[in-house]
Amino acid sequence: MSKQFDVIVIGGGPGGYIAAIRAAQLGFNVACIDEWKNAKGGPALGGTCTNIGCIPSKALLQSSEHYDHAAHHFADHGIEVKGLGLDVAKMLARKDTVVKQNNDGIVYLFKKNKVTFFHGRGSFVAAKDGLYDIKVAGAAEETLSGKHVIVATGSNARALPGAPFDEETILSNDGALRIGAVPKKLGLIGSGVIGLEMGSVWRRLGAEVTILEGLPTFLGAVDQQIAKEAHKAFVKQGLKIELGVKVGEIKTDKKGVSVAWTNAKGEAQTLDVDKLIVSIGRAANTIGLAPETVGLKLDERGAIVVDEECKTNLPNVWAVGDVVRGPMLAHKAEEEGVAVAERIAGQHGHVNFNTIPWVIYTNPEIAWVGQTEEQLKAAGRAYKAGTFPFMANGRARALGDTTGMVKMLADATTDEILGVHIVGPFASELIAECVVAMEFRASAEDIARICHAHPSLSEATKEAALAVDKRTLNF
Repeated sequence: MSKQFDVIVIGGGPGGYIAAIRAAQLGFNVACIDEWKNAKGGPALGGTCTNIGCIPSKALLQSSEHYDHAAHHFADHGIEVKGLGLDVAKMLARKDTVVKQNNDGIVYLFKKNKVTFFHGRGSFVAAKDGLYDIKVAGAAEETLSGKHVIVATGSNARALPGAPFDEETILSNDGALRIGAVPKKLGLIGSGVIGLEMGSVWRRLGAEVTILEGLPTFLGAVDQQIAKEAHKAFVKQGLKIELGVKVGEIKTDKKGVSVAWTNAKGEAQTLDVDKLIVSIGRAANTIGLAPETVGLKLDERGAIVVDEECKTNLPNVWAVGDVVRGPMLAHKAEEEGVAVAERIAGQHGHVNFNTIPWVIYTNPEIAWVGQTEEQLKAAGRAYKAGTFPFMANGRARALGDTTGMVKMLADATTDEILGVHIVGPFASELIAECVVAMEFRASAEDIARICHAHPSLSEATKEAALAVDKRTLNF
């Protein structure tokens, strides 16, 4: 006889484990199925984000930033470093420890909230009598039955046609996080979030990094004033960024990887590197889910079709996170997971896509929320813009990091904040104030009138708000 639950969650990443915890908090009997394994074959909850995404990449970014500071910036502070060395194995070990701490933290949260965990791959078997049978293919196969099912199976890295990932020379984000020694030459295809972050890690540690981007513009989804500022900073640091390229044949041998490509002028080029990271986007993961057994509808891209409330075409089957429409962001998945659990409980869960923040954890960091100037122009919306550079911010000067700016966009008539875009130190933290402000439909004047601590980086946000009305005080 199968074990019965009120809610079965398939996937233990940010969307799945958060949905499971919130459903349990609301009084439901909850099961969560996840197949990630650690090096010893045990469960590794947290999905792509925790295991080969957000968390390990930030650990390596932090380590590489420390190394870069010691090598190039400590002297400015009167700190002398002699005999600076680099232990990549230890750096990777620290990264693995950080990952395990997060894995173990989710296990603890499941126990605390009485979520029953099953280690294995979950797949649909049948729908009958108002219940769904879900098979768990793990060390011991078993079948669960549940009234509600939340699919949160995430996404997988897209490979280039004819160049599959071997995670040794042609790398996805997974292999990029496990490079055992600093490559002399590193190539990246795609200048998105993953490409830029991984490129930054290995560039800081001494690799010669070349990025090949097919689009003619750098960071096309980012406000272009901010993107241009970031591009200038990255090039100054030593990243080679080629835009508008067409990638041709990719060959691998014992020496590394050879990429044939054509530049924006149509000139044939060859890039020879030790390692190649391919970062051209991600695809919804429904491998092994067996959606056809119950008639779960997928779109032409393989993503699960859902409405604005994350309902699928099947009664009581929901889907959240990377496996559905919308931005592939861990925090978006979390918010959808909470909202779905609350909807199952008869509450009114809500996710506002207009106030989901985006962050690229490079140096300088890039963060934004809301609309770009280009989007507002395309929509024909009248707006006002204000910018404030970090070079005029006292805290940034003390940090020794004055690259970038804060840019605020507000409605020309109502002054409501429509978007905030930041490139500079700790942009990932500064954006939170702007998300809160936009969620409460604040005006630029509201931010301008709020007292910000001095000296702080957040004063740049206040000054950008003042700049919307052309009345900055410190620039």
